Amino acid sequence: MDKPQKDNPQISIKDPQKAVVTPCLLGAAFFGALGSSFLYGYNLSVVNAPAPFVKAFYNRTWVERYGEPIAMETLTLLWSITVSIFSIGGLVGALSVSLIIKVLGRRGTLLLNNLFAVVAAVLLSLGQTSRSFEMLIIGRLVVGVDSGIALSALPMYLGEIAPRHIRGFIGQFNSILICLGVFTGQVLGLPELLGQESRWVFLFTFLAAPALLQLCVLPFLPESPRFLLMERRDEAAAKRAFQRFLGKEDVSAELEEVHAEARAQVTLRTVSVLQLLKTRSVRWQLITITVTMGCYQLCGLNAIWYYTNGILREAGFAENILPYITLSTGAVETLAAIASGLVIERIGRRPLLIFGFSAMAVFFSLLTVFLNLQDQVSWMPYLSYICILAVIASFCSGPGGIPFILTGELFEQSFRPAAFMIAGTVNWLCNFAVGLLFPFIQEALQSYAFLVFVFVCLVGAVFLAIVLPETKNRTFVEISRSFTKINGVPMSPPTQEVELVLSPPIQEVELALSITPHTNRPAEPSKMESSF
Repeated sequence: MDKPQKDNPQISIKDPQKAVVTPCLLGAAFFGALGSSFLYGYNLSVVNAPAPFVKAFYNRTWVERYGEPIAMETLTLLWSITVSIFSIGGLVGALSVSLIIKVLGRRGTLLLNNLFAVVAAVLLSLGQTSRSFEMLIIGRLVVGVDSGIALSALPMYLGEIAPRHIRGFIGQFNSILICLGVFTGQVLGLPELLGQESRWVFLFTFLAAPALLQLCVLPFLPESPRFLLMERRDEAAAKRAFQRFLGKEDVSAELEEVHAEARAQVTLRTVSVLQLLKTRSVRWQLITITVTMGCYQLCGLNAIWYYTNGILREAGFAENILPYITLSTGAVETLAAIASGLVIERIGRRPLLIFGFSAMAVFFSLLTVFLNLQDQVSWMPYLSYICILAVIASFCSGPGGIPFILTGELFEQSFRPAAFMIAGTVNWLCNFAVGLLFPFIQEALQSYAFLVFVFVCLVGAVFLAIVLPETKNRTFVEISRSFTKINGVPMSPPTQEVELVLSPPIQEVELALSITPHTNRPAEPSKMESSF
């Protein structure tokens, strides 16, 4: 903390923009995401390459049990259940995360969640040996639970450990590792690696590796200091966590800001989902998160991932090069997510979200045009391929990761777990809906199917342009106050806000306002600026 100037009684710390990103903070972000969002991304893509081999295994198992080949309709049903039950597991995980976090905390929830990944890896790996396709289906359900918990607990943890000037950058580790997981699943699924009939089981065995690595590293990293201070009331542990994350000894300003947030909250107790829904002061935050998370899933990227090979095949690409073209989509996604993480603190959340959804609407429109013209012009399939890459890059520039960051930023501590439960529920229900309905939409509308996503992207862009304030480099209290007018709740007078949010505790305020012996006038309360 800098020394106070003689002619200015205010006390401040160093400019938070100059604070360093410590190895402890980077380690928590990377390893937290490696065993969480990485596995989610990996499971989105890993089922594509071994699909023919898994279906052949289902048929062999059916013959061994019943003495006849499996009916095509039954095989299609079993495979559809295997793919879609991942979303059902995700919904179960999202609905349970609030209770688990309340008991174990953010880091403890991430550590427990690795057990689901290990159990899923065992089930999926031993299913073929045990001649049980049921084990594969249950394994997909369990790994879905792992992903549902991860996509709520990890963004909450990252948002609470990061200083506000790099909160978006640290939060984007969630998106970057999702993309890296998708890309890894595509690489390992190549025929030269594990995409063979004799090796496809190892694609699922790999699930255990990131989980075990996180289990080895994360216990040595701190818990969220906000959780320790506001929910566990352990100021000593919170101070140690702040010191490790920030790499400095004096963290009094950071502790004071958390105390100030606690004093400004309506309630210090973690609220339930029902209480959150009834709270008028967070109504538009909740609407914003619901719309943003819904558009995140319904904007059409999952349709691109689930049906990329079919789209490219219909666009005229040869079958033997499809795995490598699909691989390029994962590479573009990863690079775009990294680029977004590097610029998010400079550009802001709001512009990246609006740009991302708007650009997706443009490229989905062009893709529709090019797909309708591909039979007339020989080089038109290449333009379709470019549009697919552009849609993916546009998604990862903002919509791919920022909704999770916003869920943590728009709600104060007591509302955050319930908000993530609602956001997670919307996320997984919409994910399931896209996987279930898009084949029927595509069959009915043919090449015009992507116009549905154009509409969703435009709705998302317009809504965010009207409602969403910019949240970069702002405290959670400041972000909450920016919704005061639209929520229709009375705003505290400036003097009251100073006392509630910026001032020290009541006893310190009374002392600061007492008459000083030398000046015979009230002394100005100290103003402390922190990184959080």
